[in-house]
Parts: sequence; structure tokens; C-alpha cells
Amino acid sequence: MSGHGAPASAPVDCSDLRVAVVAASWHTVVMDGLLAGAERALTAYSVSSPEVVRVPGTFELPVVCDALAAAGYDAVVALGVVIRGGTPHFDYVCTAATDGLGRVALDHRVAVGFGVLTCDTDEQALDRAGLDGSSEDKGYEATAAALETARLLGRIAAE
Repeated sequence: MSGHGAPASAPVDCSDLRVAVVAASWHTVVMDGLLAGAERALTAYSVSSPEVVRVPGTFELPVVCDALAAAGYDAVVALGVVIRGGTPHFDYVCTAATDGLGRVALDHRVAVGFGVLTCDTDEQALDRAGLDGSSEDKGYEATAAALETARLLGRIAAE
């Protein structure tokens, strides 16, 4: 199981952070699960008014996350899913999303939650989407990671 060894951390108060969640629209059931997981994490971390936007697909995540980071958000969470097919399209989209989101984090020094599932099958995606019966909740995990990183970046900047 890919979640083996995940860190155990308790939610901290992040009510003072400006947070945006950007979610792709493809694979509705999986995306709704990821978004629900992100919303659970936002509630657990006391974030009451996040900006939530939808984009057409995973390829579009970096450019919208970049715009939100440039607008001053402390944390941006990117949620998407790419399921392998019979063409190299999977590789191109996964690489573009990963590289683009990494650039957003480094170029803006902003926490970026990487909630992009890159799966071989629909079943793998559903198992990670935080749905009833899923073994993992990647929407929650990506959001929690972004919030904890944003809090850490704030402490570093204050030193």
C-alpha cells in the first residue's frame, strides 16, 4: 500500500492562512472524493473560507495555481487524476503537471499540495480518492501537507 509509512500529525490552527484549492474536472467520482477530502482537511485545520476553483483537467492545474500563488495565497492545493491509457498522453500530462506545480512552489515560495493521482487503473484512483471503501484519502493528505508547509514557511519568514 502506498500510504504505508505516512507521518502522523495532528491538525493545527491555520485559520489565518489564505488557501486555494484547484480541482480538475475529469473523472467526476474520483475528483468529488478528492475535493471532499480537501474540505475535511480544511475544516480540521480551521480554514473557513478557502477559494475553490475547478479547471478542465490536470494539465491546467499549474497555470491556475501559479495565478493564485501570485495573488498572495499562502497555500495552494492541486487536485487531479490521470489514468494511464494506451498512448503516451499519460506521461506528458503527468510530467507537465508535476513539473509545473513544482515551479509554482519554488517560483513563489508558496506551499503547494500535490494531490494529483497518477494511476494505472480506475480502481487505483478510486482506492485513493477518500471515498467510502477507499484505503487512502489523498485529497485530505495533500491539503494537510500544504497547510503544514505554509505554517512552516511562515515561521521561517518570521525568523
